[in-house]
Amino acid sequence: MAPVVLVGRHPARGIPVEVAIEGDRITRIRDQPDSASPPHLWLLPGLVDIQVNGYAGLDLNGPDVDPGVVTRVMRSLQAKGVTRFCPTVCTQSHDQMRRTLRAIAEACRTDPRVRYGVAGIHVEGPFISPEDGPRGAHPREHVRPPDWEEFEAFQDAAGGRIRVLTLAPEWPGALAFIRRLAGTGVVVAIGHTAAPPEAIGRAVEAGARLSTHLGNGSHSMLQRHPNYIWEQLAADDLWASIIVDGHHLPPAVVKTFVRAKGVARTILISDAVALAGLSPGDYDWLGLRVTLGMDGRIGLTGTPYLAGSTLDLAAAIPKVISFTGVTLVEAVTMASTNPSRLLGIESGILEEGGRADLMVAHYKQDAMALEVQRTVVAGETVWDASQEPH
Repeated sequence: MAPVVLVGRHPARGIPVEVAIEGDRITRIRDQPDSASPPHLWLLPGLVDIQVNGYAGLDLNGPDVDPGVVTRVMRSLQAKGVTRFCPTVCTQSHDQMRRTLRAIAEACRTDPRVRYGVAGIHVEGPFISPEDGPRGAHPREHVRPPDWEEFEAFQDAAGGRIRVLTLAPEWPGALAFIRRLAGTGVVVAIGHTAAPPEAIGRAVEAGARLSTHLGNGSHSMLQRHPNYIWEQLAADDLWASIIVDGHHLPPAVVKTFVRAKGVARTILISDAVALAGLSPGDYDWLGLRVTLGMDGRIGLTGTPYLAGSTLDLAAAIPKVISFTGVTLVEAVTMASTNPSRLLGIESGILEEGGRADLMVAHYKQDAMALEVQRTVVAGETVWDASQEPH
């Protein structure tokens, strides 16, 4: 079988290159200075999204979730350049969360493409703050303290695939829970928390490694200093995931967070929910009344609080470049290489011998647009815009 060949500009070097792929590996990268490829066409590592609640009308936390929903979410994300992702299971009843986890595990068990595409499961809750603001859109009646037996039941339902768990470290017994959880290899994330500042430091010492959507899932008004956002921002051992859609964080905050954490410890996420891609309007979603605005903002109707995002990770790349002044390669690092490093997976590397998880995209800086033309996962083309009906 002839090797697959892709052509586009290299993100770090800016010149056209030809990449040859055999099987699931990049076998050759060769300069193509005389290439006739369009100047806006770039060859980039595939994106890795560690927080996806749903997409394109499909809800990973809905009562009717099944393996088919998981598969369709993955395919929808592939059209946006995402080659691997973490389906995210949010606060619900114990039975509902286990049902969702089993559906994801079954999709992975029966479909090798899903098994590869799911880099791990992110469990966001139910061990979070019950307070308004920090709780976000998570239902108060299902918020509860950390419980090791419940986590083991979750991990059993997931077939051992839980890789990230977001919790609030102020709960009694949370530090022992964090130590035990980190000892299993799960990435412990701080999020949806109302913790006093000193509790953040203790959580990091116990093994917490990530701040989930830093600056969101918090009170609308905070003490100027100290507070739990400053403490997480200053913690050198914490990575920070951020939602760069222009709604969750103002551009100046994104710029400050990226400068404080540095490109090497910042991860772009979508936090996409099922309403992503739907028409503006009011919706009943997971028992909540939410409003999807013309600008893509999803909020709890009648409150200042957000309820997830309609962002896709490809759209976050030009936004973070515009907000912070980082380069294209730095933006892609935050959306591909960094989440791969956090999860300990082989992805996000554009070099000979690397796994062929790639996308070809038109990047138009002036229009703040990154339009995915082709997505390749483990050497296989899974999305090609030229073959889609128009």
